[in-house]
Amino acid sequence: MKKNICLGITGGIAAYKILDLIKLLKKDKFNVKVIMTYSAQKIIPSSSFKKLGIEVYSEMFVSGFDYRQILKNQKIDHIEISRWADIIIIAPATANFLAKIANGLADDLLSTTLLATNAPIVIFPSMNSNMWHHPLVQKNLQKLIDIGYHVIDPDSGQLACNAVGMGRLPNIKKIKSEIEIFLQKKSSLEKKRIIVTAGATEEKIDPVRIITNKSSGKMGLALAEICYLKGYKVLLLRASSAVKSRHPIPEVIFENSMQLSKLIKESVQNYDIIFHTAAVSDFAPKKIYLQKMDSSKNYVLNLIPQNKIIRQIKKFNPNIYLVAFKATYKSSKDEMINKANQLLADTQADAILVNDLAKSGVGFRIDTNEVYLVRKNKPVKKISLDSKLNIARKIIAELKI
Repeated sequence: MKKNICLGITGGIAAYKILDLIKLLKKDKFNVKVIMTYSAQKIIPSSSFKKLGIEVYSEMFVSGFDYRQILKNQKIDHIEISRWADIIIIAPATANFLAKIANGLADDLLSTTLLATNAPIVIFPSMNSNMWHHPLVQKNLQKLIDIGYHVIDPDSGQLACNAVGMGRLPNIKKIKSEIEIFLQKKSSLEKKRIIVTAGATEEKIDPVRIITNKSSGKMGLALAEICYLKGYKVLLLRASSAVKSRHPIPEVIFENSMQLSKLIKESVQNYDIIFHTAAVSDFAPKKIYLQKMDSSKNYVLNLIPQNKIIRQIKKFNPNIYLVAFKATYKSSKDEMINKANQLLADTQADAILVNDLAKSGVGFRIDTNEVYLVRKNKPVKKISLDSKLNIARKIIAELKI
């Protein structure tokens, strides 16, 4: 079954080239819809695309718009297109449009569709070379890359302004090839199923007091979001106190280690990979007080060690690819690697990511991390201090997931 492609056309001179791209896509039986910005229509009329038998959209509020019809039919163009599309291509993408979407503006049909979609978004910038190299344009591009958009750099060559440099829209056949690669990759990735655990468990002392730790779930969330944006089927097992995703990732909430263990056991048979990043309490109170403890009294809290969930995962599903985290404190590199190797042996994990919480910029409740990736029979890989989002990208790339 052929895929659905939404082509977003902005006001670059190269907009006329998209006519030839549509002809190639239609020849291969792809389903195509076009959204044009106001500026794009000043360069090439929408009628040129309609003559190719393509549905063309451009206005948020078409002539005769009646909100009562929207309420009756429960259909809104930008939502319907965002759900229909298997992929959205922006070509050409102007500097102005990049700035708009990098800052979350949604003042036309194309920008609102991008905010509404869960489909991969691939951007083909095209502009004068000085504009392309401008720091603000590069900053906007990086912002888009950081949230999961795919940017294909322009070609170098003769530009419409009679200059030579980087900024040309790539050859139409190259754009078509990139679309096909992304669609094939999306189909392949959709077959991979990943569980991510994130956040701290909470073990009850009494109805209002708990034993927990400082984990915010940010590292686990970064991994879940990157996997989700790459097109994997992701299940996030998230602690009730952990940070929430800005993406609609399916999730189940847990509070204590017993709930988390049960969730993993119930889910793990249907998944291929698990990133076990949750910070599970090593201890639980031997006695749980049924009433709130009297603050005027002295208590002795007796803690008992808990069963290690990580040691159970391969028993639940021997075939799952297990990636786990190991936190240490004031450990040398050799000590961290030795602890990771010991955990590999004890749990049959496939990879351990170990860090030192005592190091500046590493640990709980912050947005950066630094880890060592330790695997059997492979060199240790240091992933240097970076944002947790970039650390997640590098982990996934290194593991070739």
